[in-house]
Amino acid sequence: MPTHDSLDTPLPSSPPHDRTPAGPATPPALPTGGGRSDDLPGDRSGDRSGDRSGDCPGDRSGDRSGDRSGDRSGDRPGGRSDDCPGYRPGDRPDDRPGYRAVFRVREFRFVFVAHLLSLLGVVVSELALTVLVYDLTRSPLLSSLTFALGFLPYLVGGTLLAGLADRLPPRRILVVCDLICAACVATMVVPATPVAVLLALRCAIAVVSPVFNGTRMATLADILGEGDLFVLGRSLLRIVSQSALLTGFAVGGVLLTVVPPRGALVVTTVTFLASALLLRLGTARRPARAGKSAGGGLSGTWAVLRNRRVRALMLMFWVPPLFAVVPEALAAPYADEIGVSTAALGLLMCALPVGTIAGELLAGSFLGAAARSRIVLPLAVTGVLPYLLYAPEPGVALAVVALFLAGATGAYTLGLDAWFVAAVPEEQRGRAMTLMTAGMMTVQGVGMAGAGIAAEFAPVHTVVAGTGVVGTLCLLVAAAELRASGATEK
Repeated sequence: MPTHDSLDTPLPSSPPHDRTPAGPATPPALPTGGGRSDDLPGDRSGDRSGDRSGDCPGDRSGDRSGDRSGDRSGDRPGGRSDDCPGYRPGDRPDDRPGYRAVFRVREFRFVFVAHLLSLLGVVVSELALTVLVYDLTRSPLLSSLTFALGFLPYLVGGTLLAGLADRLPPRRILVVCDLICAACVATMVVPATPVAVLLALRCAIAVVSPVFNGTRMATLADILGEGDLFVLGRSLLRIVSQSALLTGFAVGGVLLTVVPPRGALVVTTVTFLASALLLRLGTARRPARAGKSAGGGLSGTWAVLRNRRVRALMLMFWVPPLFAVVPEALAAPYADEIGVSTAALGLLMCALPVGTIAGELLAGSFLGAAARSRIVLPLAVTGVLPYLLYAPEPGVALAVVALFLAGATGAYTLGLDAWFVAAVPEEQRGRAMTLMTAGMMTVQGVGMAGAGIAAEFAPVHTVVAGTGVVGTLCLLVAAAELRASGATEK
């Protein structure tokens, strides 16, 4: 099962996936993924009948006439209507778009590279800040707080600031969030900055991160449409996020052998600035989805959550990662419990994200939209069942298999993304997606804390196996609510 999605994300910034009135000069397009024009999906007639005939989702000429005319020339190969990203004539293999089709959309290429840069910035800054705080204080507690402090501000930002994602032009939000993060990290570089200020700046980054992530996710629906390309675009951003768990800290560690922590933070500042520049120059301006009078704060949050379908879908996004993070949180204690090396600990830490990447790639490459919808509930409900393999206190090999299988079930998120974007009204899309990503980060923090508390009273293998039982029961309840809400109906 996927974790840290919000960076679409390793840990909270994390970011982790625009727009005002008239656009700047268009920079050269980034490299495309190639491929044949008939790899693109097809029409989605019935989604918005008559709104977008012959137009690709990126154009959205029927949605906001005049906003983006001429912006998207060259986004799709060929001129046939079935080249459009929203087109979905069926579920035959040759109707499926594939990941290459997503990279044909120019704006997505800029969003993808910006996501990669900001993600690297987050990972390196977390590692560098941890080392810096420890160097200044020699306190393991304060050093660990650089990670832990990300969770509560993430919840606060995702709850109180979610309305900004719909009330302001999305490109402006994305660029400003990146600039705020760059300013925070640049302040960390100043040698005289006290430790308390360093931790406060860490909190500030965590506050704006859910707004950035939710706005980016909502913007993907503007760029790619609400069909297969949106689902695959979200999947690509998640794959990058999971890959960061495997490589990001290694890259940061190597960087810290070459430069001091403050030098690594300078690199992070540059990545945030580069991300802001790419989003400003490479994405189209779009108006705010909702008016200034739209509810903000808690009242706006409740306006989203009063929709039973949306509540049920959010529950299905939140419950799996609550339990999925348990073996990850307890990987070091488990390695100690069974007496294995730090190399084996690395395998335990990598198995879950590797499984998630494999599951996403397989589902995105070989399954059509209908098939991905059919596997949502079976995979989600059984996602933590592999943790039962921890019951006999297995060695590293069996534990890695269990974690890989659990990660691979994360393929359910592709179908769930499609249901979610279809269920949320467009004027609430940014707010809803901000709440969803903030909730995912928060429950992961709760899950990690709960795992640590439980491991104080029971052996680690018992805690993980128990998670498989309790988690499956909770997921059955969440799945029943999802069915009852009607969110699974086409």
